[in-house]
Amino acid sequence: MRARIYQPARTAMQSGQARTRAWVLEFEAADARQIDPLMGWTSSDDTQTQIRLSFDSREAAEVYAREHRLDYAVSEPHKRAPNARLMGYGDNFASGRRSNWTH
Repeated sequence: MRARIYQPARTAMQSGQARTRAWVLEFEAADARQIDPLMGWTSSDDTQTQIRLSFDSREAAEVYAREHRLDYAVSEPHKRAPNARLMGYGDNFASGRRSNWTH
């Protein structure tokens, strides 16, 4: 049974960093999903793919995987490059602005 340890990225609908600090351990699918011919739904006999464990740190997730003798792979998160200067909406109307504000 192979597991994957990763730090989830923020969603497209999310501007903050909520729920991106925890590390997640998920099991990879052991077999392919089948398509139900009547309804078109996908299903699988593998119930391990439904398990998703959260940990505070990467080390805690690795210790859990080692204790339970799981074969695991760690995916490093891609960090965002910091902006040169963070601006808020109010900075558009600041008197000390470098260029004139236009429509």
